[in-house]
Amino acid sequence: MSHLIDHFCTITHHRFLVLKYCFRIGLYRQGLMHDLSKYSPSEFIPGVIYFQGDRSPNDAERRDKGYSSAWMHHKGRNKHHLEYWTDYKIGSKTGTMSGVKMPLRYVLEMFCDRIAASRIYNGENYTDQMPYHYFKKGRSFTTIHPETGAFLAKILRLLAKYGEDRTFRFLRWYWRTHRDY
Repeated sequence: MSHLIDHFCTITHHRFLVLKYCFRIGLYRQGLMHDLSKYSPSEFIPGVIYFQGDRSPNDAERRDKGYSSAWMHHKGRNKHHLEYWTDYKIGSKTGTMSGVKMPLRYVLEMFCDRIAASRIYNGENYTDQMPYHYFKKGRSFTTIHPETGAFLAKILRLLAKYGEDRTFRFLRWYWRTHRDY
């Protein structure tokens, strides 16, 4: 029962943080709709079973089963995940997967998601450099479109260097004046 309550509180707190960050940029619909699939039985039940508190339960499910059913469900329904934006490379004879350029709104939501996840899992040890370091650490293992990866890295570096207030002011302006990167 404890894991059920802890998992519910963790995902709800995460959603609240992403909502707050998305609203700061002006992405109201994104903030309200973020990660609703985490409350579906396909994601919530494995989340409770594999709850750890300091990292994603998907990692524990993956170690136990060799894959994460919750993650497979989640990434296919949430456009702020770069894994949603993969497809077979045009002209590839070997069936190589490649990243598709993500629309700006979903890159900005992914940015908010990464900050919120870093805050949740690092607690009071969180610093504004953590989301960028996490991105750099995993970048060689991900399939992300080069423009999407470069833009995400740029705004994560802004966060690391200038902090939340200045970065969110810039992103709010950017979202109002641009629709691409």
